[in-house]
Amino acid sequence: MAQYLVAIHHPDNYDASREDEAMHRDIDVLNEEMIAAGVRIFVGGLRPASSAKSLRAQPDGKVLITDGPYLETKEHIGGFWVVEAANLDEALAWGRKAVIACRAPVEVRPFH
Repeated sequence: MAQYLVAIHHPDNYDASREDEAMHRDIDVLNEEMIAAGVRIFVGGLRPASSAKSLRAQPDGKVLITDGPYLETKEHIGGFWVVEAANLDEALAWGRKAVIACRAPVEVRPFH
């Protein structure tokens, strides 16, 4: 079985106060379903991208630390699951459920 990242994307200006009880309940139900199916390896929600620190190696061997995400984009990963699935189709099925529960775009990507 392979492992896949199921990443939830939020817009740059995502407002967590938009999340209602129904959405939280749907995410809880999805988590319970993943646990019951034995596919959930790890799950985590992330703070806003504005709270990130980016580290870059410099030519002089030092490391530069800057505020904010590594890339300037319109969307950032807001949370994710690591799931174990038989194949990409099975991982995509979990991704479809995540889109509905989280009410946000989802990316599914295999690990090496």
